[in-house]
Amino acid sequence: MAGSSATGLATLLPGAAEAAQKGVLTGFDLARRQGFPMLRHGPFGLIANPTSVDATGVHIADILHETAGVPLAAMFGPEHGFRGSAQAGKSEARSRDARTGLPVFDIYAKSGDALTAIFRAAGIGCVVFDIQDVGVRFYTYISTLFDSLVACARLGYEMIVLDRPNPITGLDCAGPVMQPGYESFIGRAAIPIRHGMTVGELARLFNAAFVPALAGRPARLRVVGMQGWSRDMWYDRTGLIWVPPSPNMPSLETAIVYPGTCLFEGTTLSVGRGTTMPFAYLGGPEVDGAAWVAALRRRALPGCVFRETYFTPGFSRHAGETIMGLELIVTDRQAFAPIPTALTMLSDALRLAGKPFWSDGGRTFDLLAGDGDTRAMLERGVAPERIVAGWQPALDRFRARRSGYLLYS
Repeated sequence: MAGSSATGLATLLPGAAEAAQKGVLTGFDLARRQGFPMLRHGPFGLIANPTSVDATGVHIADILHETAGVPLAAMFGPEHGFRGSAQAGKSEARSRDARTGLPVFDIYAKSGDALTAIFRAAGIGCVVFDIQDVGVRFYTYISTLFDSLVACARLGYEMIVLDRPNPITGLDCAGPVMQPGYESFIGRAAIPIRHGMTVGELARLFNAAFVPALAGRPARLRVVGMQGWSRDMWYDRTGLIWVPPSPNMPSLETAIVYPGTCLFEGTTLSVGRGTTMPFAYLGGPEVDGAAWVAALRRRALPGCVFRETYFTPGFSRHAGETIMGLELIVTDRQAFAPIPTALTMLSDALRLAGKPFWSDGGRTFDLLAGDGDTRAMLERGVAPERIVAGWQPALDRFRARRSGYLLYS
């Protein structure tokens, strides 16, 4: 669906005639095909990371730097850094890029005056965003997108978003919609955990619904849309190469379970960081892995199975310890519901675990969930199905709200 957008927005959506022949073309692909006309009006900065590549795997910063008349002047690195060398919760310090010679600014978790000052110091008048997201509210690249829109609105800069697919499809919205008071860098706006939107669509929503309250006006936003992507398309149907968006997002399979199992980051259990199966390996000495698997098998949850496994996390919780836990295996991704599945896993783990079960008193879990009710109901033993049912009215309102910002059918 291509339609008009909020005030101050221009959207480039090319026709889809070539899609069937060529597969999905990203916003960058289309901008390149057009000769980058939107990037020839003055110095601009690029928010990017290792996923910001063309179909052959060449980084777009290198392409733009080598293109005559395209004045790329600076780069900005989100969480994990511009070249992707940092682990979760970290970034790369300000530097000069070895390949292009351009300055690279660290903007991880920067917002407000701090981010505005960085953009101003970069000597630019336009910010370009091109990063592969994974379709989940607490994956921080969309928080960087949000904060950058606010900074551009305050400065009067144009912001250009080169769109990329939502890898876990754009059909489903699931999980609690974030409630007031739970805003953080893992949740900037009132959207559900699984939002079912592309970064370009999210930019349209953020700019119209949230940015004016923070900046006094929307940003001058331009979204360069994709060609050939549809809402029911999983990433491995796009014809695009998969580049891990972060060190512990090695595959599409990880992205499929992540909307649910990342909630375990709010517990004392490991999510398997630094193993071959992050977010599919879960466990810790707090929970008997065999009993946990047995309980979940009795549930017969759709689209997945569980097995006992031993693993040794390389990072974060229980790093270096050998743990008996479980592996979550998706057998039917169409039937699998990551967030309700994880809620059931949490319910059984909480019942089996010693205390404490929540990290930092539950604050991290509440920020991930976007509310305080989900944890409270789990603690009271409320059935996961009832918790999920309670999310539906807010999800219905969000679906109605997001419909005006969608670009693809």
